Amino acid sequence: MSILIIAEAGVNHNGSLELAMQMALAAKQAGADIVKYQTAVPELVISRFAEKAEYQKQQTGEAESQLEMVKKIHFGFAEHRKLKEYCDSIGILYLSTPFDLPSIEFLESMDPPFYKVPSGEITNLPYLEAIAALKKPVILSTGMCEMEEVQAALRVLREGGCPKVTLLHCNTEYPTPYADANLRAMEDLRRQTGCPVGYSDHTLGIECDIAAAALGAEVIEKHFTLDKTMEGPDHRASLEPDELAAMIRAVRNVEAALGTGEKHVSASEGKNRPIARKSIVAARPIRKGEVFTAENLTTKRPGDGVSPMRWHEVLGKTAARDFAEDEKIEL
Repeated sequence: MSILIIAEAGVNHNGSLELAMQMALAAKQAGADIVKYQTAVPELVISRFAEKAEYQKQQTGEAESQLEMVKKIHFGFAEHRKLKEYCDSIGILYLSTPFDLPSIEFLESMDPPFYKVPSGEITNLPYLEAIAALKKPVILSTGMCEMEEVQAALRVLREGGCPKVTLLHCNTEYPTPYADANLRAMEDLRRQTGCPVGYSDHTLGIECDIAAAALGAEVIEKHFTLDKTMEGPDHRASLEPDELAAMIRAVRNVEAALGTGEKHVSASEGKNRPIARKSIVAARPIRKGEVFTAENLTTKRPGDGVSPMRWHEVLGKTAARDFAEDEKIEL
């Protein structure tokens, strides 16, 4: 099964439905499987006393609250329905992460094939129970989590009826320093939970996504934007469309390169075996009846004659005819 690549549009549309549609098309053209947004009723998610994260302050200033910022860049349910219709029309899967119970109920009305649970909701028991009750597969981001918290959320989902959970290793800093990416944590998640694993990437580049593919990620999620210089909290830690396309090409190349894991001669290299390998040949002219020795034999290309692996078998035998220098010997 191919790696599932999620192009995370998030709120990088800045509240513009037209921009969100342009992002869906850009994700499709870049080769993503899914374009993902965020669905929320801001007043149900963020209290009026909540401060912005430091990276949000750096990108959007400190004059407004987190709630005021989020209210400006989230769609209502009607816009999300239009966005899904547009995604369907261009042939890319629409997905949105819900952040509250009414948003879960709304998204279920559009019958998504699975749900994406963000890192911030992994300790939200009522939320997890509502997701589990839908009995659909879940992709769960694990940013800011200790393993015990991952295991606790996983129990809630499984006991509530969720048939499959894929865990995404994630670092919830925007952008994530490379030294904190800790990609091998994917292996720990897989080993300790038995779940399929993937990676939700917030680093600035594409190296971690390529490495995650090589480490066996089944899902890769990456933020993207149409323009990193736009105003908004997440643009700086996102890829632009050409960078997203380059990431996806690289991931697909790594995916193809991983192969089956079985050592065998490939179709492309088989034709080069006689060219690159050697045969046993006459090191000098050899007369009929002469005994083959290490002095009158050597090994040279091409490799379509007697294999040098039979060297000791050949030594001591008698030449059945004359051989010119460099001629492949025959037994």
